[in-house]
Amino acid sequence: MNYVIRGENIEVTPAIREYVEKKISKLERYFTETPEANVHVNLKVYQDKKAKVEVTIPLPHLVLRAEESNDDMYAGIDLISDKLERQIRKHKTKVNRKFREKGDVGSFFAVSTESPEIHVDEDDLELVRTKRFDLKPMDSEEAILQMNMLGHNFYVYTNSDTNRTNVVYKRKDGRYGLIETH
Repeated sequence: MNYVIRGENIEVTPAIREYVEKKISKLERYFTETPEANVHVNLKVYQDKKAKVEVTIPLPHLVLRAEESNDDMYAGIDLISDKLERQIRKHKTKVNRKFREKGDVGSFFAVSTESPEIHVDEDDLELVRTKRFDLKPMDSEEAILQMNMLGHNFYVYTNSDTNRTNVVYKRKDGRYGLIETH
């Protein structure tokens, strides 16, 4: 895995870099081959000395993402590693169940060479962040799983049945909604 470690209000020391790489590299055991994925790690320290750790690992059919706030940076890294491991196990169980008859599950966890592009744009309309990503063909159930794993309240995807862009979202009552485009 290729690590892109960035610090905000903190210098990324060799000790911190080594600790992050050691913890995140333990996730490699869940893959059939060592992924050549880019691991984006953002370390932040706020004025109240609280540390926030964010990790994003884009894979072809899955984006692993977790964030954790803690008083201790190293404890936050430990918790992030645990969260990502739970996400992988949960997703792998789902994929194994779904593809049991279809054969090769390993290709589902193959690694993409592309990384998500994140652009920051500040203009008169207060647009502060733009994200670009490829829409993966999937069904609404898988899109809901992706949305929940990312911790977001909506998820944009390409419907594998209709080949149209759809959006699933979490409603205030805890259930899910679907927006279909025409």
